[in-house]
Amino acid sequence: MLGFEDIDSTNAADVGGKGVHLGELSRIDGIRVPDGFCVTTDAFQRVVAEVPSIDAQLDLLSRVKPDDRAAIRTLSADIRRAVEGAAMPDDLVAAIGESLARLGEHASYAVRSSATAEDLPTASFAGQQDSYLNVVGLAAILRHVQRCWASLFTERAVTYRHHNGFDHRKVRMAVVVQRMVFPDAAGVLFTADPVTSNRKIATVEAGWGLGEALVSGLVTGDVYTVRDDQVVTRAVATKPRSVQASPGGGTQDVPIEPQRQTRPALTDAQVVRLVRLGRRIEAHFGRPQDIEWCLVGDDFHIVQSRPITTLFPVPATDDQENHVYVSVGHQQMMTDAMKPLGLSLWQLTTPRPMHEAGGRLFVDVAPVLATSAGRARLLGTFGNSDPLVRDALQTVLDRGFVRALPDEGSGPAPAGDTPAPIETDPAVVTELIRHSEASVATLRREIQGLSGPALLDFILADIAELKRILFDPRSSQVIMAGMEATWWLNDHLDAWLGEKNAADVLTQSVPHNVTSEMGLALLDVADTIRPYGDVVAFLQRVADEGREGDGFLDELAGLAGGGEARDAIRGYLDQYGMRCAGEIDITRTRWSEQPATLVPTILGNIRNFEPGAGKRRFEQGRQESQRKEQELLTRLRALPDGEQKAAETKRMIDRVRAFAGYREYPKYGMISRYFVYKQALLREADRLVQSGVLREREDIFFLRLEELQEVVRTNEVDAELIRERREAFRSYEALTPPRVLTSDGEVITSRYRRDDAPPGALAGLPVSAGTVEGRARVVMDMAQADLEAGDILVTAYTDPSWTPLFVAAAGLVTEVGGLMTHGAVIAREYGLPAVVGVEQATRLIRDGQRIRVNGTDGYVEILT
Repeated sequence: MLGFEDIDSTNAADVGGKGVHLGELSRIDGIRVPDGFCVTTDAFQRVVAEVPSIDAQLDLLSRVKPDDRAAIRTLSADIRRAVEGAAMPDDLVAAIGESLARLGEHASYAVRSSATAEDLPTASFAGQQDSYLNVVGLAAILRHVQRCWASLFTERAVTYRHHNGFDHRKVRMAVVVQRMVFPDAAGVLFTADPVTSNRKIATVEAGWGLGEALVSGLVTGDVYTVRDDQVVTRAVATKPRSVQASPGGGTQDVPIEPQRQTRPALTDAQVVRLVRLGRRIEAHFGRPQDIEWCLVGDDFHIVQSRPITTLFPVPATDDQENHVYVSVGHQQMMTDAMKPLGLSLWQLTTPRPMHEAGGRLFVDVAPVLATSAGRARLLGTFGNSDPLVRDALQTVLDRGFVRALPDEGSGPAPAGDTPAPIETDPAVVTELIRHSEASVATLRREIQGLSGPALLDFILADIAELKRILFDPRSSQVIMAGMEATWWLNDHLDAWLGEKNAADVLTQSVPHNVTSEMGLALLDVADTIRPYGDVVAFLQRVADEGREGDGFLDELAGLAGGGEARDAIRGYLDQYGMRCAGEIDITRTRWSEQPATLVPTILGNIRNFEPGAGKRRFEQGRQESQRKEQELLTRLRALPDGEQKAAETKRMIDRVRAFAGYREYPKYGMISRYFVYKQALLREADRLVQSGVLREREDIFFLRLEELQEVVRTNEVDAELIRERREAFRSYEALTPPRVLTSDGEVITSRYRRDDAPPGALAGLPVSAGTVEGRARVVMDMAQADLEAGDILVTAYTDPSWTPLFVAAAGLVTEVGGLMTHGAVIAREYGLPAVVGVEQATRLIRDGQRIRVNGTDGYVEILT
C-alpha cells in the first residue's frame, strides 16, 4: 500500500497514472484532495501470476487482430473471470484493512482503476477501466479491487491498447481507494478549450450531485467559459436528474425538484475560483488538464486530474508575443507526423525558419501580417492557392490578434515574392534539368565509401549544394512564369470569353513534367508484363499476401516472361524508386525499399488499359490542348481588338506550355538527393548496430541530423531519448494538424465563403475543370488501392507517389491541397476534374458511393 502522501511522479510504475496524479495533487498548496491510498501494481502482479493459464491466454490475446471483436470479447471475458476469481493473499487483505482503519473503516470510498498506461500525456485511457463509487466495508472494497484488476481486460480496454500500440503484458493495474465526498455539485474543468484548443480559455461543466451524471450522459450540464478571470460565456442547462449515493452503497439516479432544475449549479464567482485552482494544477503538471471536481458547501475538492491528450501542441517560443502559425504540411501535401531526422533535414533544406509541433512544421506569419503590405501579399497568395488558410488568417486579423506595424522597415516578405521575368525559352528548362541530374550523379559518386564522421560532415556540407540547386533564381523564374501565365490565361479568357479555368485544358501533356511522366511510365511496365499470365498470377499473390521487401523480384526469374517483368520494374525503380507517400520525410519507406507497394497499381493498369495506353494518353492530351488553343484563338479574333488579344493569349499559351511542366522537377531532384543521403545513413546505422551503439537501424530516424553526427563521432547514444521520441511520435500520428494555429493554442476554423454550391454539396477548391460522375473509392493507402476505370479517387492528400493512381481515376477529391499543389497540377495535366481542400472528405464520402465532382465550380455532390 502507498498513501497519497507517499506518492510522487517517481511512482508511476507502482500506482499507475491516476494514482501518481492524486499523489501529486495532494502536494499542491491550496488544492483539497480527499484522502486515500493505492493498492500497488506489485499486488496485482502477485495475484495475476497465480491465475491458471494466464500466460497462454495473454499470448492468444496479443495475436488477435484489432478488428476481430468477437475473439477479443471472448478472450477478454475469460481472463476477467479468472482474475476476479483469484485468491487474495492474507497479507494483502491485512494491509488494505490497516489502511482503511487509518482513514475510517466504516466510511464510504471510491474504488478506481489506475493502470500504468493510463492518464499519460500521450494517451489518457479515460474510461477504459472501471470505477466504483460509495463502496463501504473491507469485504466490499476487496471485491471491488479485484473487479478493477479484471477491468484491465474489458473489451474496450483491450481494443484501446491494440490501437494505441500498448503491450497487454506490460500494462499493470494499481487501484485507488479514496474517501468519498458527497457534493452539492460536481463536474469537469478543462484548462484549455477542448473544442478550439485555446489554452487561454478554460471550460467548466457543472451539474447537481455526483459527476457521474455528466460523465454518463444522464444530463447535460451547465457550461461556462472563462478567460482572464472573467466568465465570457454561460449556458445554464435544464438538469432534471442527478446521481446520488445510495444508503446501502453504490449510487442511484434521483429526480431534481422542478424549481432547482434550471438554477445554475455554480455562481460566476465559484466558476472563476475553480478555474484559478485549475491554473495552479496546470502549472504544476506543465500542460493543460482535464480535472474532475466536487463542490461541498463552498469548498472545491479535486478528485482527479489528467492531461488533455487531444490538443494539438503549440510551437515552443521564448517570448510573450502573439504568433500565427501556418501549416507547412498543408502546402507540401504531407500532413502526417514526421520523425525527428525528417524534420531536421527539411528544416536544413528550407530557407525559412520553421517551428515544430506535434511532429509537424509551421511557419510563423505574424511578422508578415503585422504590416498592410505584408497582409495584402499573404492574403493574396493564399486567396489563389488555399482559401481555407486565407479565411483563417482573416479571422485572426479581424480579432486584432496581430499587432499592426508601420510598413516601412517591416518584417520579411512572404514566400512567393515575384522573381525577375524570364524569356519564353524552353532550353532553360532542359538546362536546369541537366544541371540537377549531373549534380545528383556527382553526389552518388562522391558519397561512395564514406562512413563515420566523414559521412555526416559530407552530407551536412552537401545540403548547401542541394539548396543552391533547389533555389536557383532561374528555377524560381521558370516556376513563377508558368504560374503567372496560368493565372493570366484564366483571368483574361474568363473576362473576354466567359471561359472558366481555360488553362486547365491548355496545360494537358506539357513537356518535362516528371511526375505525370512517372504515372504514364507505369503503364509501360504493365505493357511488358501483360502478355505473361504466370507473371500476372504471381504478382496477384504478392498483392494478396501483402508481401514486403523486394525478394519477389528475384522470384520472377523462374517464370516465363519473369525476367522481362523484373527488368521493367527495376528500370522503373531506377528512375522513380526514390519516391513514396510522404516523401519529404527522409525516414519514409521508398518504393525501391518496398517495391511491392507498386504491385496493386501495376495489376490495375493491366486490368484497366490496353497496350500502348501511356503514349496514347499523352498524345490525346497534347491534341486536346492544341484543339482548345485553336478554338480560343479563333473566338478571340472575332472580338474587338481580337488580333491583339489573340496574339497576347498565344504568347501566354506558349509560355505556360514551355514552363508549367518544370514545376514538379525541383522536388524530384530534392527527393533524389534525399534518397542518396538515406541509403548512406542506413549503411552507417548498420555499422552502429553491429558495434552495439544502436539497438536497431531505425533508431537513427529518432535523432536529428546534428545529433546523429554527434553519435557517429562519439559512438554514444541516449537510448532513453530515442525511446521517448518513439512514444511521442506514436502519439503525434493520432493528431490532426490544423491549417492555422495561434500561440494561444487555438485552432482557427475556416470555411469557403460562397453560396454557389447546391444544397448539401461538399465545398472545396476547384483546381481542374470539368464535371464527372462515378464510384467513389476512398483510399488511405496507395498499396491498398483497387481502382477501376471511371472511379473517382477520394483521399486525404496526394503527393507525387500517388500519380500512378491518377491514370485510372476519372476524378479526384482530397481533403488537403491548393491550386498549385501536386494533386492539382497532375489532375490538370491528365484532364481529371478535381476538387481539393474538401474538409473531412474521407469521412463524409463512403467508399462505393456514387458522387459528382464539379472541378469547375469546386464542389462534390453525393448522389447515392
